Amino acid sequence: MKLKLIMVVLVSALMVMLAGCGGPKPDVSIFVMGQNGFPSDAGEKLEASLKSKVGEVPTIKLNTSPIFSMEKMIVELAAGGNGIFILADEQFKTLSQQAGFLSLDETINPSDYPDGVVEIAEEGKPAEKHLYGIPLSGNKWMKEQGFEGKGLIAFIPVNAPKQEEAKKVLKVIAQK
Repeated sequence: MKLKLIMVVLVSALMVMLAGCGGPKPDVSIFVMGQNGFPSDAGEKLEASLKSKVGEVPTIKLNTSPIFSMEKMIVELAAGGNGIFILADEQFKTLSQQAGFLSLDETINPSDYPDGVVEIAEEGKPAEKHLYGIPLSGNKWMKEQGFEGKGLIAFIPVNAPKQEEAKKVLKVIAQK
């Protein structure tokens, strides 16, 4: 079973890499998938809004999944091409046990988002509490576009490319 899952992930990651060979890559790619997926037209609306708030640099591309797929989420995480993930809080909680997030303590005030503060124990180290995720319930950016954001959390994975740019964009997303 594990070998089959690994093979699916590797083949899917290869397909994602080959499909993404055209055109310039954005500085920060954002992957959005809710518990019931996320419509592409909603993603386009959020992307346009975010680009207007961030400006021309860093460049941004928001990608959505219209249905929830655990396999797609795993492939997107393993491929390492996304700077920010917006996933259902259930997936965030599950992933937090694997210590795969960047701490946002230096970028965003943890007291502003107590529900995003998580205690994570890395192998061989004592558990530490840090801000790792930004809960999007009632989020200003999403509300301005007509979305609630309930049950969604934004975070930066440790394998994100251009992490400083991703932090700048997440700071804009987190504005109250």
